[in-house]
Amino acid sequence: MTAAVHAFPDDAAPAGRFAEALGLSLRPITPHRFPDGESRPVVDMAGGGTALLYRSLADPDAKLMPLLLAADALRRAGADRIDLVAPYLPYMRQDRTFAPGEPLSQAVMGRMLGCAFDRVLTLEAHLHRTPDLDRVFPDRAVLNLGGGEVLAGALSRLRPRIDLVAGPDSESAPWAAAVADRLGAGVLVARKIRRGDREVDVQYAEDFRLKGAHVALVDDICSTGGTLAAAARALKAAGAGRITAAVVHGLHDRATARRLATSGVDRLVATDTVMGPGRRLPVAEALAGAWRELDARPDPA
Repeated sequence: MTAAVHAFPDDAAPAGRFAEALGLSLRPITPHRFPDGESRPVVDMAGGGTALLYRSLADPDAKLMPLLLAADALRRAGADRIDLVAPYLPYMRQDRTFAPGEPLSQAVMGRMLGCAFDRVLTLEAHLHRTPDLDRVFPDRAVLNLGGGEVLAGALSRLRPRIDLVAGPDSESAPWAAAVADRLGAGVLVARKIRRGDREVDVQYAEDFRLKGAHVALVDDICSTGGTLAAAARALKAAGAGRITAAVVHGLHDRATARRLATSGVDRLVATDTVMGPGRRLPVAEALAGAWRELDARPDPA
């Protein structure tokens, strides 16, 4: 079965790297917006085959409707199967309602994308209490690739070498430990107390290994940078030397990067699941390998 990668213009660079890693062609999706704000994306496809629709869904509310329309256009143009390759998949965090009147965002996304796509591939979805992505898309073949391997590969090339890997909260503990194991480094996990959407306290237990150490501060997402900034200050106060912050999904802007620098972060790296300021590590090869694995699986009955 033939296959091609389809992408909107703002995803052309990372989608091109992904297509190249798979040896596939990259076909543009041409967006159009009417004066009333409605969208009409036009796809480049004729005949059957597999369409891999590459779309990073940062700023999701602006992208979801054009994404669904593009999937429909691909189906009408003859696609036998449509795979969503979403390096960043939003709305996974809210997996339960915490107060009356709230939506269950994760379930809404599961129904909406599950109706439009046959398979879903993403990287380090922020699942919180949901054990795996199969719970979100119960009748679809899905793969949630871990981001720790990508970060560990980048951190292993840094000099001076990483002495300790620090997680900013208990949620980061499992894959902070996995990164540390890959690097042959020690691991520390902080206790985080959230006081609001933008205010947190982070505390590390006293540890002699911190004195003068090169610490990799790892997390899955950086948006406002509040948690990472608090963690960096705590690490510096405990005697850490150089701090490299490494995140999978860098949703931050330049102001956040500057805030982290003033909090003690010497270097900030993120993957190219989201484009933005600072060094971005390509995930094309990792995603390509994951898609080959997903493609070899039988579709759910």
